[in-house]
Amino acid sequence: MTFAEHILDFYFTLSKEPSLPKGVEVIYPFDNPQTREMMKTFFNKYYNDTNPRTYLVGINPGRLGSGVTGVGFSDAYHLEHVCGIANSFDKRIELSAAFMFEVMEAYGGVEKFYGDFFFTTTMPLGLLKEGKNYNYYDDKETQTSLAPYITQTLLQQISIPQAKPKIICVGTGKNLKYLEAFNKKHHCFESIEVVPHPRWIMQYRRKEKEKYIDHYIDTLNRHL
Repeated sequence: MTFAEHILDFYFTLSKEPSLPKGVEVIYPFDNPQTREMMKTFFNKYYNDTNPRTYLVGINPGRLGSGVTGVGFSDAYHLEHVCGIANSFDKRIELSAAFMFEVMEAYGGVEKFYGDFFFTTTMPLGLLKEGKNYNYYDDKETQTSLAPYITQTLLQQISIPQAKPKIICVGTGKNLKYLEAFNKKHHCFESIEVVPHPRWIMQYRRKEKEKYIDHYIDTLNRHL
């Protein structure tokens, strides 16, 4: 099976009902026919092979980005204007996606980047609380409730034959801490390197953006 076949099978068979505390909702985009078609087009365009990839592991999808498109660290605007995948979704630019597409351009373009790397997340479904993006680790009850679901789905992703054993964690705080603890228990990664989260960069360090793009490129090049 190609990487595209493996990953589409993973996403399209995800359970939409992980255990969650009251007030926390799940974002499940895979029932939307347009999302499914965009994902098929995207993955068959960039991952229709059996070449190994290094995973960049983010937190969980956001409601304006991959919670709509089904493609990690993307939004409808960049998928249409950079990847050539037409869609009728709102073309609002999502901050994390904007930064990551600049990184990809600096790396040599989307084809080169996707040929070497794959964006995924610790928790594969997005979360909402009071209509706003929510992270799997934002409260102890949510993190504990999701632990079995994360364990099953993260191990499933890592077991894809094209997954390289060394990963890059996107986010230097709680996501890194969670993945390190996860690895101590399951011994599924040879190493975990880390880069700052793009949203943090775009919100708090935008004037230094080029420095952080260079840091990303240095990190990516170490995984070739």
